[in-house]
Amino acid sequence: MRILCVAAAYPPHGKGGGPKASETIAKALCSRGHTVRVITVADDESFEAHDGVQIRTLRSLNLYWNYWRKDRSAAARLLWHALENFNPRALLRMRREIAEFNPDIVLTISIENVNVATWVAAWSLGIPRVHVVHSFFLMCWRGTRFSNGKNCERPCLQCRISSIGKKFCSQLVDGVAAEASHTLSTHAACGYFPRAVSKVIPGAVGELRSSPRFRATETGPIRVGYIGMLTPNKGLGTLGDAAALLGPEAPLEYVIAGDGKPEFVQDLLSKFPADKTAYLGWVDSDSFYPSIDVLVVPSIWAEPFGNVCIEALSFGVPVIVANSGALPEIVEHEENGLVFKAGDPEALAACLRTIASHRRRLERMHHAALARAKQYSTEALAASWDIFLTQVRARAEEKATKRVTKSHLGVT
Repeated sequence: MRILCVAAAYPPHGKGGGPKASETIAKALCSRGHTVRVITVADDESFEAHDGVQIRTLRSLNLYWNYWRKDRSAAARLLWHALENFNPRALLRMRREIAEFNPDIVLTISIENVNVATWVAAWSLGIPRVHVVHSFFLMCWRGTRFSNGKNCERPCLQCRISSIGKKFCSQLVDGVAAEASHTLSTHAACGYFPRAVSKVIPGAVGELRSSPRFRATETGPIRVGYIGMLTPNKGLGTLGDAAALLGPEAPLEYVIAGDGKPEFVQDLLSKFPADKTAYLGWVDSDSFYPSIDVLVVPSIWAEPFGNVCIEALSFGVPVIVANSGALPEIVEHEENGLVFKAGDPEALAACLRTIASHRRRLERMHHAALARAKQYSTEALAASWDIFLTQVRARAEEKATKRVTKSHLGVT
């Protein structure tokens, strides 16, 4: 098939797991023999190829592409979000790009900047549409469904108003996939993608480490790691409070990697025992995971997936996760990690005590982590996407044939 992947962010542009997931999907489809072109956005237009994937970069079809920057005026941000509901400029440009490539299917991976108008453009050309959900952006302008320190039980009035166009255009999507069932069910419950066939296709790690060593010793300190954005919804404060409860005498060391607002980061780090805590800032994950014994993912918000979890598992690192969103779909309690109540530092402290006191259990979790990671291979992801896209395309062609037949028979 000729597959056009339209991605909100694609390496080297953008932060977090989204760009990495986009690249993984595109390369996986290419490995199955498909012709794959990616359209993404950045500061300048370009066309290049990497690992068999064609990459066309456009200037933002909205006011700007880098929505991580915080120096935009309130008026600019308001107009940016309004245009995300339907952008005529995006419709015209994406229709031209789709017609030029002439794909068998259009796969949108997230949708910021390239816009929901892409679905309309593909629909107008009779090309089947599939969407990959990596966040809650379609129903929440923040993309998190998290406000005032807690998860939103339902979209607020502000989010409902600011997402009218996105929800309406989702009717044109033929297939929708997400990395976890929690993410799909959340969108379905709010009325998104009513005509689409859905499928859970978990993310993948690029390489499975077949035999990383178990680094914890019988008596040495356990190195507890965190990697990711340092923002309130990520819940690092829960880990800090747990560390304070355990005290400096606990046989634990803390390794924190990531970035956030300086004053917020400073406040977070003050919760940890200073002489047993290392703050690294942004680091390469391949060097981070071999340096820790257990990863903690203490998210308060409902994570749509949790790439850091499967990355850690591929290094044989057990994971302690909050029971938020999709995280319990990855980590099996008492098998490849532990699960605790989100936002509860006492529950997290109990998990850390368990890890520190039972080194043999930690070693068993290490081997279980490696076994679990095999379920998140790029080969498995590529096969799942191949089957799903073929299914959606066949379903769309069947519908089109029925419409033509009815038209010829004069049936309305």
